[in-house]
Amino acid sequence: MKKLFDELAYKVSKAVTEKYSTSFSLGILALKPSIRPAIYAIYGYVRLADEIVDSFHDYDKERLLQRLKTETWSAIDENISLNPILQSFQETVNNFNIDKALIEQFLHSMEMDLQQIDYNSDLYKEYILGSAEVVGLMCLQVFTENKKEAFELLKPYAMKLGSAFQKVNFLRDLKDDFHVLGRTYFPNIDMSVFNNKIKAQVENEIEEDFKDALIGIKKLPSSSRFGVYLAYKYYLSLFKKIKNTSAEKIMIQRIRIHNGQKFSLAMSSYIQYKMAIL
Repeated sequence: MKKLFDELAYKVSKAVTEKYSTSFSLGILALKPSIRPAIYAIYGYVRLADEIVDSFHDYDKERLLQRLKTETWSAIDENISLNPILQSFQETVNNFNIDKALIEQFLHSMEMDLQQIDYNSDLYKEYILGSAEVVGLMCLQVFTENKKEAFELLKPYAMKLGSAFQKVNFLRDLKDDFHVLGRTYFPNIDMSVFNNKIKAQVENEIEEDFKDALIGIKKLPSSSRFGVYLAYKYYLSLFKKIKNTSAEKIMIQRIRIHNGQKFSLAMSSYIQYKMAIL
């Protein structure tokens, strides 16, 4: 039965989310049950593309990514894919009328990761738009459930949150990005002399993104507000830990929040939510 395959497809995307991100998994659990599968589907899809460009070093990454692009558009147009992750993603795209331009922009940023790019300010913004901001907008189309006015109102805040998350990821992953993958995303920065002063400049930018994003989180529908707030709190906690770590150390060590602390954050965030702080 087709229904069994559809159920399996969403379970695969959920398993991908749980395998790769405790933070997002807990955040998704705090969403309204009816919209959780769609967010799992989006995360599963973007993780699939991200793995191609970040992890499959012994394979032809460019060919694999091109194949994913071709299969993505076929799945969306035909409303079916034999790939479970693509199947759940295409169904989500079609059910929530997710703008194909957002998907195209995301895939463009993944293509950028296959090139050795000297990022200036414009390319930096272009990469963040595709790799993070449009993913936030895909999720927002699910959260607002095809209500165009609500989507347009919340759009700039969703982009700020995606931007904040991505920039925190840049700092967290500096060691692997620079030493293993040979990538430097921050514009006009010589990573060979990365120091606390330069790090503080990046952190000031991230703080503004977090500040703006919280305004929008408070305006989200109740079905998604707490789940997004929870993800916000996880990343804010990670950001604070990075701020308290020297530039020298984050160049040699990946900073992370342990699962025990994440569960503690979940409890405190829920109490704040119930006390109507949001």
